[in-house]
Amino acid sequence: MGMTASRVASADGTSISFLSAGTGPGLVVLPGNNRRARHYMELALALSAAHSVHVLDRRGRGESGPQGPGYGIDREVDDVLAVMAHTGADRVFGHSYGGLVALHVALRQPVRSLVVYEPGVSLHGRFDLSFLPEFARRVQSGQRVRPMALFLRRMGLLPFGKAPAFVYIGITALVLAGKEGAEMRRMMPTTAAEIGEVARLDSDGSRYREIRSPTLVLAGDRSLPAFLSSMCEELAGIIPGARYELIAGLGHNAPDNDAPAVVAERITAAMAQS
Repeated sequence: MGMTASRVASADGTSISFLSAGTGPGLVVLPGNNRRARHYMELALALSAAHSVHVLDRRGRGESGPQGPGYGIDREVDDVLAVMAHTGADRVFGHSYGGLVALHVALRQPVRSLVVYEPGVSLHGRFDLSFLPEFARRVQSGQRVRPMALFLRRMGLLPFGKAPAFVYIGITALVLAGKEGAEMRRMMPTTAAEIGEVARLDSDGSRYREIRSPTLVLAGDRSLPAFLSSMCEELAGIIPGARYELIAGLGHNAPDNDAPAVVAERITAAMAQS
């Protein structure tokens, strides 16, 4: 079974593209940083057995419009609400930065069920995002390998710890030379603004006490950086009535790359309870 492409205008007129599959209760899927809707096709098709699934190409990627000069988390929320209104979907799943967006959707408007996998939330400054100005400068100057290497090293997303910068540069060069490399290069300019929002929204997490939707926070026990799972557990403790589940053997890219079927099972089970 394939997926059909549609688009809708967001509140500021930006065109938002999304892929849909399945029938049943509507579920919106929000991709992470530097990811497209198509990266979640396996997850969406697994979910489509029980849901009508709609996977966004968030702003700045694919056929969707640009982030725009007024970019911020509120624009992303506007986009999601436009898709929800167009499709009738009332359930949301978000991965990584898409998980941060999903949380803020639920702050704006309660949803029937909310599931996030390792959302891009920074609590108590645990993410050191002081590298952002250098990252943004390098991307604006047309560089791609060095800023991505800087991002991976400073975010602690590879298992090389304090290895010299040239190690990260070499690995990044290989990644960007691969079959996904061209698209990753095209999406990289969206990363600076998204990291900027993660930094701006860093807090003690108390804002998330206002979420009134049934919520499941998922994490993998092999994710990096190592504090990610404990931060997810802390977040679940802040959201009223939220549940936390640590899944053995999974890393940060389980929903899009490594174990979409496993994640889909957890999402389906959570949505069935609402």
